[in-house]
Amino acid sequence: MKVTFPHMGNAWIVIQTLFESLNVEVVVPPFNSKRTLNLGTKLSPESACLPLKLNLGNYLEAASQGADTIVITGGIGPCRFGYYGEVERQILRDAGYNYEVVTLEPPDGSLLGLGKRIRFLAGSKNSWTKILKAMRFAYLKSVALDRVEDLIHAARPRLPEPILTEKLYEQARERLAQTMSEKGIQDTVRWVQESIRERQEAVNNSERINKPLRIGIVGEIYTILDPFSSVGIEEELGRLGVEVDRSIYLSGWVGSHIFRGIAPGYRSIRSYPRHAKPFLPHFVGGHGVETVGAAVKYAREGYDGIIQVFPLSCMPEIVAASVLPKVQEAYNIPIMTLIVDEHTGHAGIQTRLEAYVDLLERPRHLRESIETREGVLSVGG
Repeated sequence: MKVTFPHMGNAWIVIQTLFESLNVEVVVPPFNSKRTLNLGTKLSPESACLPLKLNLGNYLEAASQGADTIVITGGIGPCRFGYYGEVERQILRDAGYNYEVVTLEPPDGSLLGLGKRIRFLAGSKNSWTKILKAMRFAYLKSVALDRVEDLIHAARPRLPEPILTEKLYEQARERLAQTMSEKGIQDTVRWVQESIRERQEAVNNSERINKPLRIGIVGEIYTILDPFSSVGIEEELGRLGVEVDRSIYLSGWVGSHIFRGIAPGYRSIRSYPRHAKPFLPHFVGGHGVETVGAAVKYAREGYDGIIQVFPLSCMPEIVAASVLPKVQEAYNIPIMTLIVDEHTGHAGIQTRLEAYVDLLERPRHLRESIETREGVLSVGG
């Protein structure tokens, strides 16, 4: 058995760690690229959403490396993601790829059911104790990855050399991918914190941005976690001097969706339905409610703006997008929606982000101008 899986941001590090801890052979597909998307698009229905097309591309690339088993998570409600496992299985078989597909989700909310599926993948040679230890270790890694991402989000607008910040991020991910000890995980997070602190201390006060604009990123989980799908908007906003916060982090989603809140993860998403209730009190599938709830939370916390990102034809996010104007009006916060598909280009997204950041900076410049004028008048008097 050679296990593969779809790419979704940094999830590959967590999944690879889980199966390598259980001595299961893993095929990590190449990172998402235009080639991946082109391969998947050829097999996909035209109306299929972007994540499905990328998933299929991942599997085709992994098949060339000998992968024969797919591991994917599941979902419920009016969101096509819940059908991905079976739909992808049928598409691949029609194309001549006889993959075994295993969906990792707690059947009927039973963690035992989840464990049995992992046991099937791990084989009888692994005890339940070893399986649970592997799951715990992989989960700790996902929390550490999220902490590192959050540190980088804060560092991007505050450090003058974007290339060095991205290099630090890549080095941290490499360290976390390679370490197989809890101490190694802790040491990596500490190393990132210290590296950022040292670079901030070396920055002249004239170069330092003490209070950058803050933008919350909300939307469909796959699209906002995967930088290829979102056309790298987090990095781009950082270079524009914006501090980004994302509504969903990997471990927060795993803690809520897979572990049913037993392990809340980094930045738990369980409070979002409460925030969304005045605007969207009902479950609409996917993370539609979480999108609205996170937007409300960001607005209440004084963020300068919110960007919703989702793939073309995503039903839950379309519902959320229809509600967000009410949030915008209630809290007087600018909200922009970005819809992505296989035709989305970096240049177009970059132009829209630059215009949006300019829009958000105007009130700040106006306040500074008024304060300067009042100061001059005060001195003159």
